[in-house]
Amino acid sequence: MTIEATPLNNCYIIKPNVFKDHRGSFIETYKAGNLEQVLGYQVKFVQDNQSISKYGAIRGFHLQVGDFAQAKLVRVVKGEVLDVIIDLRPESSTFKQSFCYKLNDDNNHQLFIPRGFAHGFSTLSEEAIFAYKCDNFYNKASERGIAFNDETLNIDWGIANDHQVVSEKDLNNPSLKQYLSYLV
Repeated sequence: MTIEATPLNNCYIIKPNVFKDHRGSFIETYKAGNLEQVLGYQVKFVQDNQSISKYGAIRGFHLQVGDFAQAKLVRVVKGEVLDVIIDLRPESSTFKQSFCYKLNDDNNHQLFIPRGFAHGFSTLSEEAIFAYKCDNFYNKASERGIAFNDETLNIDWGIANDHQVVSEKDLNNPSLKQYLSYLV
């Protein structure tokens, strides 16, 4: 397993070893010691989630704030997504910067997203099974969002506008500027 830094502070790409033979394959998807050695602190994941999305689905941007902020370890079990994160930590040198990375069942890569980031993804394959670990429990009152189509972020989701499938909730998320104004 190799762990590589991304352009955003404290966010990492994890590339597990894949062992293949005539029977199929084996992947060790998580090993606490390896990640903690790079992070310099212990992460205690307490909840696993999984979603199934059809082509064109865009989920995000989502985050939880305050005492219920979450670090996440995300991966694709089946299919392909464009994973997108935004650093929303005002003290970070990469504050307000975004990073995009393709996760799929071919590369088996994962993305570690620390607390204080907004997260979203678009489904590039016919169907995608997306799985992720969280280090804090979901709390509806702490849930926040940012518009997936925010003009200042200008994210290319890899999906033509007329094929984008977005939930009503995500269509009503505030812009990045509006979200940041709530922090003041």
